[in-house]
Amino acid sequence: MDYEALYQQKLTTADEAVKVVKSGDWVDYGWCTGTACALDKALAGRMSELEDINLRGGILMWQPAIFQIPDVEKKITWNSWHMGGVERKACTAGFGFYNALRYSELPRYYRENVKHVNVAMFQVAPMDSHGYFSFGPNASHLKAVCDVSDVVIVEVNKNMPRCLGGFEEAVHISEVDMVVEGENPPIAELGAGGAPTDVDRAVAKLIVEEIPNGACLQLGIGGMPNTVGSMIAESDLKDLGVHTEMYVDAFVDIAMAGKINGLSKGIDRGKQVYAFGAGTKKLYDYIDNNPECYAAPVSYTNDARTIAQIDNFISINNAVDIDLFGQVNAETAGTKQISGAGGQLDFVLGAYLSKGGKSFICCSSTFKQKDGSIASRIRPTLADGSVVTDARPNVHWFVTEYGKVCLKGLSSWQRAEALISVAHPDFREQLIQDAEKMHIWKRSNKR
Repeated sequence: MDYEALYQQKLTTADEAVKVVKSGDWVDYGWCTGTACALDKALAGRMSELEDINLRGGILMWQPAIFQIPDVEKKITWNSWHMGGVERKACTAGFGFYNALRYSELPRYYRENVKHVNVAMFQVAPMDSHGYFSFGPNASHLKAVCDVSDVVIVEVNKNMPRCLGGFEEAVHISEVDMVVEGENPPIAELGAGGAPTDVDRAVAKLIVEEIPNGACLQLGIGGMPNTVGSMIAESDLKDLGVHTEMYVDAFVDIAMAGKINGLSKGIDRGKQVYAFGAGTKKLYDYIDNNPECYAAPVSYTNDARTIAQIDNFISINNAVDIDLFGQVNAETAGTKQISGAGGQLDFVLGAYLSKGGKSFICCSSTFKQKDGSIASRIRPTLADGSVVTDARPNVHWFVTEYGKVCLKGLSSWQRAEALISVAHPDFREQLIQDAEKMHIWKRSNKR
């Protein structure tokens, strides 16, 4: 097969490609840094003649042009697999909604439940000599999307890193209906945030103490996981592995410090495995054509059965708050969706199944409210409308700047006592009184 000839046959413009979209269609926009760009602008330009367009995507790194059309809430509905700042604004505006699903289930969900997408469009790396377009750092679930789409349109971006992997990290020219050569914008960067706070450093220190040589790491996104990564890079730890949902800058720092070789992993030895990645240019340059980095579908990376095969698995994730029963909310502020379920529960379950594995949920003990007052992240019960991301039987370790506690299997009074022991001292007495009212405090408990 002459792949270059096939490429030229399917090559078209963004304006021509989006003519395939019809009113009432379901259109998949890709994922994270692979979200459609030139095609998005072209589709936005067509919206005056279209109605009722349903879009799927997630972790938007910029505001799509289609969000900026007149009367947007009357024209489109954005259905997000995971929320970011751009998508939160869409929810507030009335045209954005969250799709609740464990992230590991997404490829199967497309193949068995969605079954049919009208049009899929997303950015890819340039075609290689074998006819494959790499999804870049977005393997995630995109092959499943392609498998169930009537029309697949790829938007080639020369700046997209070519991410190597074992399976479902690319789509072949024979499976693509149209090719658009985009404007080659730089890949959107996700900053690491500000400098770590004293709280971040205190929490990170408590977690790093629990990591043995030869451990395999999963880091979530946020200040605390990033700080843990920085401390690991500066530590004496060695022979570490990576098996994660999201590849972040911290892994590059740890690898460049010579801490990662992956040789202690029971599977995928020597490989840093991830479902998707986002960060600075440093990250994109590192994963580009790097045979040590292994892009794979999220149904593999996040499957608890996969994680369980890796000894000493260490999972580190953030939380919004936790109640005295041990229920963790990591995705909402009351009824307001601020992120998503993602893969946190997948890794909480998988890490515990790993021999020697531990999952850590971490957060600061307090936060500042809109009126400037300070509130505890450890609450008697979760706020009205808050979502339980991790049910209480599944939570393993919980960490604040005041300490770390293992909650697995504790009775309700033991759990309440443990959580109060790592709460901010200013809130402990009130939490004890709340626990007493809920009959989860014993006279013999420590005050």
